Amino acid sequence: MIKHMRLGWFLASLLMIPAMGQSDELIVSTVARAPLTEVIHLDGLIEAVQQSTVSAQTSGTVMELPFDVDDSVTAGDLIVRLEDSEQQSRLRQAEAGLEEARSGLQNARQQYERIEAIHERGLVSRQEFDQARNNLSAASARVERAEASVAEAQKQLDYTRIIAPYGGILTERHVELGESVNPGQPLLSGLSLEQLRVVVDLPQKYAALARDERQATVTLADGRVLETGELTFYPYANPETHTFRLRLRLNEPNGSLFPGMLVKVGVPVASREALWVPESALIQRSELRAVFVLDDQDQPRLRQIREGSREGDRLEILAGLSAGERVVANPAVLVGSERLNLTRRSMAEGE
Repeated sequence: MIKHMRLGWFLASLLMIPAMGQSDELIVSTVARAPLTEVIHLDGLIEAVQQSTVSAQTSGTVMELPFDVDDSVTAGDLIVRLEDSEQQSRLRQAEAGLEEARSGLQNARQQYERIEAIHERGLVSRQEFDQARNNLSAASARVERAEASVAEAQKQLDYTRIIAPYGGILTERHVELGESVNPGQPLLSGLSLEQLRVVVDLPQKYAALARDERQATVTLADGRVLETGELTFYPYANPETHTFRLRLRLNEPNGSLFPGMLVKVGVPVASREALWVPESALIQRSELRAVFVLDDQDQPRLRQIREGSREGDRLEILAGLSAGERVVANPAVLVGSERLNLTRRSMAEGE
């Protein structure tokens, strides 16, 4: 009885609204049964795929820091320069040693060639010939060692100029101008905005389906769904939270998203059958939810329903309708119309 009175009040309120002057043609939709995928929505965090800390690979004093925290850099930019007088000196010494070794190799080669020529005529002993050949081999080895020393000295000199390994943003500076650093000491930290991903922690009870399906959607606060790439499921749980971590690659253009942003991640966790109607068929006033159902005489009858989830432009019906019934998908055309008067009178007669 109370439910009937509420629907009667609902109809009366609709009759008080003036008609909008639109076409009175009803759009009819059939209540259909179709699969429903249940999705849980979790808070995800955007992070950079490339984020690292650059450390010193040689000793020296910080002479130049061209960029500060939050500055943008491109790959190959000089980001730290160390004082290099010691490395320059070592390089000059190594280069001098290389020149000396090459000179010794030239002398040893000339001596060997002379002895080889007269050895063929039997004018020198076998011992002298072997000694000249050994001297040539030793001189060649000294050149190789000297070349390696030069390469190492050059590398140590190159280490005094630290360049950005990739383009991105500097997030932290660990040293100051004039500070002495040693190999392994952190200098600058940064991250790249070119490749981003989303990480989210999934409760243990949903892990099995998520691992099998490997599907998820990422949504921003404004409702925009982001394009995602491969989903990675970590095959171990956090022992403290008992959650499994999911990671999704984002295929968004650089500049629209930033590390640290929160997003909503929808993960399918179950599937079941459900009843569906067009979302446009729903009428709501205060706490009342209803739709117009066409009877056997094609007359609209107001029916209170209980709604469930929404998926795109359709609405799940939990109670109040059965599969195969017909509902009005554009109930606005009935507002203020004579059809509602007929419906109201029939309800009054039923009372």
